[in-house]
Amino acid sequence: MEYESQNWIWDGLYYCPRLFGGLMLTVALLGLSTTYFGGIGLFPLPYVWLDSGVFHKKSEKKRIRVYMDGCFDLMHYGHANALRQAKVLGDELVVGVVSDEEIIANKGPPVLPMEERLALVSGLKWVDQVIANAPYAITEQFMNSLFNEHKIDYIIHGDDPCLLPDGSDAYALAKKAGRYKQIKRTEGVSSTDIVGRILSSLKDTEGGGDNTRTLSNGDLGEKHQSQRGQISQFLPTSQRIVQFSNGKGPAPNARVVYIDGAFDLFHAGHVEILKKAKQLGDFLLVGIHTDHIVREHRGVPYPVMHVHERSLSVLACRFVDEVIIGAPWEITKDMITTFNISIVVRGTVAESNTLLPGETDPYAVPKRMGIFRFLESPKSLTTSSVAQRIVANHEAYMKRNAKKTESEKKYYEEKTYVAGE
Repeated sequence: MEYESQNWIWDGLYYCPRLFGGLMLTVALLGLSTTYFGGIGLFPLPYVWLDSGVFHKKSEKKRIRVYMDGCFDLMHYGHANALRQAKVLGDELVVGVVSDEEIIANKGPPVLPMEERLALVSGLKWVDQVIANAPYAITEQFMNSLFNEHKIDYIIHGDDPCLLPDGSDAYALAKKAGRYKQIKRTEGVSSTDIVGRILSSLKDTEGGGDNTRTLSNGDLGEKHQSQRGQISQFLPTSQRIVQFSNGKGPAPNARVVYIDGAFDLFHAGHVEILKKAKQLGDFLLVGIHTDHIVREHRGVPYPVMHVHERSLSVLACRFVDEVIIGAPWEITKDMITTFNISIVVRGTVAESNTLLPGETDPYAVPKRMGIFRFLESPKSLTTSSVAQRIVANHEAYMKRNAKKTESEKKYYEEKTYVAGE
């Protein structure tokens, strides 16, 4: 027996501890030398210990890989918070981005194409890997691919139902396999909600012309408030901000890069310019302008997202280290000194480069100090262009409905009523 053949080791340790200890030390020294006995074949001490069972190599803990998918159209802080929660349930987060074709078949045409949605998801700080063109429904074949090829341990989804056109649960197979976990949906925002904000604001401004800048600050604020009404239900808390924050300041000699803006309807163009800005230093500080400043310079219906919503979207970006919530329009010497800013940058693509009457250049101070720099924007995408896509999609939808025959409308209404029951 192997156990009995090693009894002499323990007997030696018990009866002659000094002699046995010296013997083992000698074996260790000789075993570690590769030249002393040439080819005699003495084995090194680690193998003696392993063979005797005195020491065992500690096995590495298996890293848990979790998977979450989605359309991620009009990426917002609700999407980001869902992926943050998913990451908490594992060590590595793999995200599937549903293809344009699958979205069209199940929900209608997306506002953002696959390329832009991939850039947004890849830019989130909690995402480790992205799978492009994922299916809308978790089929058995795709689920096996997740488990076997991508080594996924659990499939994650929010507590809101996800139904296929036939009414079945899109995650039924994952639940049946016992590999499904659920997270809490972030209340107060959705892609549908954002579309509604834009369409509602544009509807209210129809016939008003582009004269919002001629209104006084008070009138403009009241008009904007009446348009938005109670659409935004987001209630900011310090806990949510902490959850999204890195929680680290710049190192003593860090090169701090500063960029500011509205960052409304956070899109792929924002991600790319933030990535480019971060490459210029060690710490990226982003200034988020107040709702009043954005409204004053861009007019109604902007901003679509209020300052705390916009701040969370920016904080979720992996290239951002810190944000200033409600940053001033003008960058002052005191501000540069307080935050130890080394360089101030701005992208070449912006919603508006014009100043209000009597307004000075907000970048005058960093320009005089020689620390201002324009960055070539990697994308021409803007918040306005995204809003225009939303309007175009809505108009196309209305035209399709208008072409339906009365019988088709009646059939659709009856079908919807039955589904509602």
